[in-house]
Amino acid sequence: QVQLVESGGGLVQAGGSLRLSCAASGRTFSSYAMGWFRQAPGKEREFVATISRSGGVSTYYADSVKGRFTISRDNAKNTVYLQMNSLKPEDTAVYYCAASGRPLVTSTRAVDYWGQGTQVTVSS
Repeated sequence: QVQLVESGGGLVQAGGSLRLSCAASGRTFSSYAMGWFRQAPGKEREFVATISRSGGVSTYYADSVKGRFTISRDNAKNTVYLQMNSLKPEDTAVYYCAASGRPLVTSTRAVDYWGQGTQVTVSS
């Protein structure tokens, strides 16, 4: 079992930055690929970014956030981060942390564990 707890969401103006954190329980954190998904009101949950398990050598991003968002992990702290820069109003959503036993996690169907979500609101 893995429990995920997100933090770091909030209200920010367009062009600003936020860093989301996701703290995981358990001693097997490094064996999971980690990802971030988001869900805006009335829309389906969508992939944002993922990082491979163990050393996190591989990362992959949705086209909509490429070049603005950076995912990273610290296995010693059992934590994954999402640094979000140059935020836009269309980034407004609830952001969810996800863990998967797959090499990377880019689909909701591949997720084994979800966090409870953290709200990000970007004002224009």
